[in-house]
Amino acid sequence: MGCRLTLICARLRDMGYPTKLLAEDETLIHDLHPHWKALIAPTVTLVLVLGISGFVAAAIPDGERQRVLRLGVLVVGLLLLGFYSLRPFLRWITTHFVITDRRVLVRTGILARTGRDIPLSRINDITFSHTFVERMLGCGTLVVESAGERGQVTLADVPRVERVQRELYDLVERTDNRLRGVKEE
Repeated sequence: MGCRLTLICARLRDMGYPTKLLAEDETLIHDLHPHWKALIAPTVTLVLVLGISGFVAAAIPDGERQRVLRLGVLVVGLLLLGFYSLRPFLRWITTHFVITDRRVLVRTGILARTGRDIPLSRINDITFSHTFVERMLGCGTLVVESAGERGQVTLADVPRVERVQRELYDLVERTDNRLRGVKEE
C-alpha cells in the first residue's frame, strides 16, 4: 500500500504545466508548485480526523439507533476531510508558478481556473522575502512587479525562492539585452 501511495504521489507531482500551452519557440525554465509546507496542516488534519472519527465510530455500541449515529460520525468525518484535507491538496496540485524564457505564468484553481502572464520584458522589479521558518524550509514569497495597470503579482510559498529570484532576474536582463540588440558574452 505504501509503495502504491508513493507512486501515486510521484505521478501527481510530475503532472507539470502542459508544454502544449507554450509558444513554439518558448522554453520552459521552471514549473513549480507551492512549497510542500502548504500540505502540513491538511496532512495533520487527515490523521486527526481519521483517528478521532474512527475511534468515536468504534466506541458507539451496536444497535439500530447507534448505526445512524455511527453513520453520522463517518459523514461528518468525510466532510471535514474533504474541506480541510482534500481541498487544500487539490489547490496545491493545481497551482503552478511557471517561468519560461519569455514570461512568468501563474495558474490557480481547481474547477474554475485563473491565470496571469507577465512578459519578461515588462518586469520592473523582482523581490523575495522569507521568514526565519521559511528560510529553514527553503521557501518564501516572490513579488514580481511589472509595468502596466495590474502592477505586481505575489507568489507565496515559492520553493528555493532566492534561486528562482536570481534566475528570473538573469532572464529579465537577457531579455532586455536581446530587445536592445546587445550581444551576450
